[in-house]
Amino acid sequence: MIDLHMHTIYSDGSKSVEELLKMCEEKKLEYISITDHDTCKQYNDEALRKNIFTGKIIIGTEQHAVFKDKSIEILGYNIDTDIISKWEKKYYSEESLKEQQIICYKKLLDICDKQGLIYDETKIAKPQRASEFVEPPIYNELMRHEENHKILGEFTESFSIFFRKGLANKNSIYFMNHIEFRPQYKEVIDIIHKAGGKAFLAHPFEYRIEDTIKFIDDLRKEKELDGIEVFHPSSEIENRIQILMDYARKNNLYMSGGSDYHGSPKPDLEIGTGRGSLNISKEIIEEWI
Repeated sequence: MIDLHMHTIYSDGSKSVEELLKMCEEKKLEYISITDHDTCKQYNDEALRKNIFTGKIIIGTEQHAVFKDKSIEILGYNIDTDIISKWEKKYYSEESLKEQQIICYKKLLDICDKQGLIYDETKIAKPQRASEFVEPPIYNELMRHEENHKILGEFTESFSIFFRKGLANKNSIYFMNHIEFRPQYKEVIDIIHKAGGKAFLAHPFEYRIEDTIKFIDDLRKEKELDGIEVFHPSSEIENRIQILMDYARKNNLYMSGGSDYHGSPKPDLEIGTGRGSLNISKEIIEEWI
């Protein structure tokens, strides 16, 4: 079993690298990748030198990108971290991230006020690290108040729905315009390739687009992908994994997969198995690792 999509405290996960490695070892995973958002700092962690995990580690990252005013994520594997890290400073320096936190925090609270949502600002957990996102704690506070549930409707089902269909949706009254902080899709693909890596579209069905396959086609017309993240919790339903497998095979694209494990921010996801049914075989990555 493999898991090529996991997050630690170096981005928006709750586990340290050491804790994550121990969990992967306990589950006897054969291949893993720690794909923190917009950083490679996790690969400088001293825990990687302790031989905690006896499987193989594929150096990876998950980078935000913008395509036609839509925020998406691209996974890069087998990358030169020095090249990626140097490029990242353009968008994600410590100072830039802290500034983004302040802007996003105020922007979301302003949106909440305009929509008549109730919250107690003193109950909103403040970020401890520049790499943390401010939106989930605000969402958690909104969910504490029953009065908000009628206003938010389907957004109460999960933060993922609130983010993808609200905060990241330019047609929504909750749109936050994160794209102003993020690089264009083509630039992200180019830097991953410059770093000697392969670029995979992360979790295609996570974006909740009406026609996911057409969206992938449009991406590839602008800049070709190396592969697609076929196995992901967002694909565990409605035969979606098979749809993506068929598409990848038809278009000569590589496949990857992972649980998107975050720890406490996404408590329903488990390493290796996602929401219970992933169990990804290493055979799917043998063509490109």
